[in-house]
Amino acid sequence: MPKAVKKFVHAVDAINTVVGTFSMYLVFAMIGILLYEPIARNLFDKSSIWAVEMAQFTMAAYYLLGGGFSMILKGHVRMDLLYGRWSDKKKATVDAFTCLFLIFYLVFLLVGAYSSIEYAVMYGQKNRSAWAPYMAPIKIIMGTGVLLMLLQAIATFFKDLAKARGEKL
Repeated sequence: MPKAVKKFVHAVDAINTVVGTFSMYLVFAMIGILLYEPIARNLFDKSSIWAVEMAQFTMAAYYLLGGGFSMILKGHVRMDLLYGRWSDKKKATVDAFTCLFLIFYLVFLLVGAYSSIEYAVMYGQKNRSAWAPYMAPIKIIMGTGVLLMLLQAIATFFKDLAKARGEKL
């Protein structure tokens, strides 16, 4: 593999490891948000209209920002009907091929995310709820998560390609 590909793979792995490690802690933020509402309502008689929606936004950030890191850890679900019996080279060949479909899907998802972000920023889009938060921040976070996962899918493709060719990356 060319030196530029190796640098790309290592850089993407490093970025997704940092972002993914950070996003793991968003679960605790979500728990805090969800605990705040009943405590504030029952102990202080101060109900909040934003808690559940903010928890949903936090959960979306959690799983979208953690997607690339999950790919590094090989944490995604895999159909193991035949896969487990194959050699490492055959697994890498099939993974490289199927990764192309993932990349294709993520490119379209990223185009849609960009369009959605552009609309939210341009028109100051707000959510149709009692709280009515601006949608641009969460859409930017979601688009960033899709971009990071796309970059990780490309890096994974190169790793699988190298493994299929018997090379070390």
